[in-house]
Amino acid sequence: MIRFVAFALALLLTAPAFAQVGKSQGVVDANTISEADLTRLPGMTPAIAKALVAARPFDSITALNTFLLGQKLTQDQASALYRNIFVNINLNTASAAEIMLIPGAGKRMAREFEEYRPWKSYAQFEKEIGKYVDAKEVARLAQYTFIPLNLNTATQIDFMTIPGAGKRMAHEFEEYRPWKTQQQFEKEIGKYVDAREVRRFWRYMVIQ
Repeated sequence: MIRFVAFALALLLTAPAFAQVGKSQGVVDANTISEADLTRLPGMTPAIAKALVAARPFDSITALNTFLLGQKLTQDQASALYRNIFVNINLNTASAAEIMLIPGAGKRMAREFEEYRPWKSYAQFEKEIGKYVDAKEVARLAQYTFIPLNLNTATQIDFMTIPGAGKRMAHEFEEYRPWKTQQQFEKEIGKYVDAREVRRFWRYMVIQ
């Protein structure tokens, strides 16, 4: 029995990480959090929360940052919010400015994130970033990121890691395969959600 448990644990630890959006350690997607929950965050007023919801979706964390500064929050206040809400960055294309908006990341992590591109899995992320910080910090950093999902090969479980996707959208993402163009995605997924939501989903995708 002990050998079986040890074997099962070994398989679990060596299994590939399929999820392509970092697992939340408490940070919520700024594009899906409710207005009511926004108002409970530090520095957030009902007026700012309402305006933020109306302005969504934000295509990047820098776009959200610009919005918050335009609402008269200081950079320190905006940065404090990012411990609670964020717009996931694309590990393969994010600029240094985007990476450095991750709380506690800084220039060093911006350099390391860029150095190991292209990122293909979170197993790779854990291995490479784990050279510099411990496992807890790797997980904390990962929650702010995503690796684009291949629309033609990602699994339903992969798709369901996208904030707000759920089983229904995961099913639709699979149903229209093979995907060939962004325009096809906009047409087909636009049957189920509005254009803003289509755009939000698209930023997590790649067609290969």
